[in-house]
Amino acid sequence: MDFNKMPDGLIPAVVQDDQTGQVLMLGYVNQEALTKTQQEGRVTFFSRSKNRLWTKGETSGNFLSVVSLHPDCDGDALLIRARPDGPTCHRGTVSCFEQPDQTAIPAAPIGFLAELERLVQRRRDFPEEDPKSYTASLFRKGMPKIAQKVGEEAVETVIDAVGGNFEGLKGEAADLLYHLLVLLAASSLTLDDVVAVLRERHSTISAGVRRE
Repeated sequence: MDFNKMPDGLIPAVVQDDQTGQVLMLGYVNQEALTKTQQEGRVTFFSRSKNRLWTKGETSGNFLSVVSLHPDCDGDALLIRARPDGPTCHRGTVSCFEQPDQTAIPAAPIGFLAELERLVQRRRDFPEEDPKSYTASLFRKGMPKIAQKVGEEAVETVIDAVGGNFEGLKGEAADLLYHLLVLLAASSLTLDDVVAVLRERHSTISAGVRRE
């Protein structure tokens, strides 16, 4: 990072949710803040209002756990991919770029699936939070029932597709995706694991080449 390019030695740092891709907030880092971030694995900024280092979540407990750091091409801006421990904004919203009194910024499709996966995993790990949850009940019933539901939804999806019932197909495909997320979580697997296989199989996409 080229901190000398900025008169005050502060470089803008954009924080992005590693799972959903949503932009969470913008802060500023100096060399000391960046070093602390790297050493502790939690995002630390230099607060211009407090005139000191400030670890996000030091008061609220909603820390940002660092996944990776990405300088831009000029070394004067930083992208931080992180996993939030709770709402990022002090107003209680997921992102600082949405207003509490307005509809939340809709996530991209893959981003929403990541949010849903996170909820499914939480129902698996903390079923006591919502014992009446359908998701929690599936985990209690175990793999045979979860696998059965995936099979049922897959068959119903095929029936609607073959029958040309495209309106019904949307609902059945949604049910299939949801139950597949539950199946992955029950198998201690994630969307990242599946996407990694897809990336390996379709490496030409990342190379910018399309197969005809």
